[in-house]
Amino acid sequence: MAWLRRSANMATTKLSKKQQAKVGKVMHEFKTGTLHSGKGGKVVKNPKQGIAIALSEASRMKKK
Repeated sequence: MAWLRRSANMATTKLSKKQQAKVGKVMHEFKTGTLHSGKGGKVVKNPKQGIAIALSEASRMKKK
């Protein structure tokens, strides 16, 4: 149960409105089956991978 304790202590980051919109757009792509991993990669079928891609793209917006 070490993973449970570790995740409970982790702080959550707040997303800006633009980042929230980006996450929503990417998750919509995942739900419709049009989200690809990388440029022209395979279609993402795993929900956890879809969430990871959405958060990654949102964090890229923050850095720019």
